[in-house]
Amino acid sequence: MSTSPPSGKQSQRPHVFVPVVLITFLSLLISAGVRATPGVLMMPLQETLGWSRATISFSAATGIFLYGLVGPFAAALMQSIGIRRTLIGALLLTGLSTGLSLGMTQPWQFFLTWGVLTGFGTGAVAMVLGATIVNRWFVTLRGTIMGLLAASTATGSLLFLPALAALAHHHGWRAPVMAVSVTCLAIIPLVALFLPEHPGDRGLVPHGAPADYKPLSHSDRNPLRTAVTALITAARKRDFWFLFLTFFVCGFTTNGLIGTHFIAICADHGIGEVPAAGYLAMMGLFDLFGTTMSGWLTDRLDARWLLFSYYGLRGLSLIVLPFIDFSPGSLMIFGVFYGLDWIATVPPTLRLATMTFGERAAPIVFGWIVFGHQIGAACAASLAGILRQAQGSYRDMLILAGSTGVVAAIMALGIGRDARQRSALQNRFS
Repeated sequence: MSTSPPSGKQSQRPHVFVPVVLITFLSLLISAGVRATPGVLMMPLQETLGWSRATISFSAATGIFLYGLVGPFAAALMQSIGIRRTLIGALLLTGLSTGLSLGMTQPWQFFLTWGVLTGFGTGAVAMVLGATIVNRWFVTLRGTIMGLLAASTATGSLLFLPALAALAHHHGWRAPVMAVSVTCLAIIPLVALFLPEHPGDRGLVPHGAPADYKPLSHSDRNPLRTAVTALITAARKRDFWFLFLTFFVCGFTTNGLIGTHFIAICADHGIGEVPAAGYLAMMGLFDLFGTTMSGWLTDRLDARWLLFSYYGLRGLSLIVLPFIDFSPGSLMIFGVFYGLDWIATVPPTLRLATMTFGERAAPIVFGWIVFGHQIGAACAASLAGILRQAQGSYRDMLILAGSTGVVAAIMALGIGRDARQRSALQNRFS
C-alpha cells in the first residue's frame, strides 16, 4: 500500500468508489446470511436428527461469539497484509467449512463447522471490514456509507432467511447449507478482481479528501500484538466500556435473540417456518432503510441522543412483544418497527469510537466493541434456548432483553461526558 499519494490524484471518480462499496456490501451480506443460517436449521435439525434446541443454540452461540472475537484481530490483519487477502481467506474458510458440514451426523460436527470454523471465517467479514473500508476510502459521508454497509449485515441475516427456510422445508436441511457454501465461494473472484487495496492504487485520494491528502501508512506490526495493545489502551477509558456495554445490549436484543429465535418464537404460536422467516426478511428490508438513514443522521446529529432513542425504543418493543396476539397485522407492525431499529446503532457507535480513539485505532477498537456485541448475542442465543426449554415460553427472555435496552439507552447519554465537562470548564475559565 502506498503511504503518500502521488501528485495529481483525484477524489471524484464514482466508477471506482461504487464497486468498492458494492463488493464490501455483498461480502457483508453473505457473511451475515451464513451467521443467521443456524436459525433456519434449528427446527429441521431437531426434527431430522433429534438434536435439542439447547444443543443447536449452543453451537450457534459459539459461532456468534467467535464472529465477534475475531473482529479486532481481523482489523489488525487488514492493516498488516491487506483487506483483499484477509477477505479472500475468510470467504474461502467459510465456504469450505459450511460445505464440510453437509456430511454431519453428530452435534459435535455441527459445533465444529457452524460454531468454530464459520465463526472464524465470518468474523473477518463483519462490521470491522465496513469500518476499515469507510476509514480508508472516505473522509466525508462516513456515517452514511457505514450505515449502508452496516445495514447489509442485518439485511443478509434476515433477507435470505425465507429462501433458506423454503429450501429446508422442501429439500431438507442440506439444501440451504449447500446454497450458503456455493455463494461464499462464488464471490471470491469478484473480490480478487475488483477490490483495490487502497484509493492510491487507482490514483485517488479518499472521497471528500483534499488533493494533498496523505493516507496513514500500513502497519508492519504483528496483528495479534496490535489488536491486544489497542484493547489495553482503550480499556483505560470509561467511554470504551460504555460503548462496549451498549453494543453488548445491541447484540443481545438483535441477532442473538430475534435473529436466532424468532422463527422458534413464532412456532410456539402456531406460525410456520416460512411465514416467520418472511417477517424476518421484512425486518431486513426495513433495516436497509433504517440503518442507512441512521448513518445520514449520524453525519448531522449528536450520536449519543441517536443511541438513546434507538436502544430505548427497541427495549420497549421487546417488552411488549410477548403480550401481542401474534396476528399477521401485529407481527407486520413489529417487523417494520424492529427492522428500522435493528442495527441503526452501528453508525453512531463507530462515529463515537473514531472521535474517541482516532482514525488509525478506531477500526481495531471498534472490532473490540463489536466483540461486545457478539458476546451479548451469544449470551442471548444460548440463554433463550435454555429458558425456553426450562419454561416452555420465551416471555421472560423477551422482557429481560427489553429491560437491557432501556438501561443501554440511559448509558448511551454518558458516553463522552467527561470530555464534555472538561471542555465546558475550559470554556468557562478561558
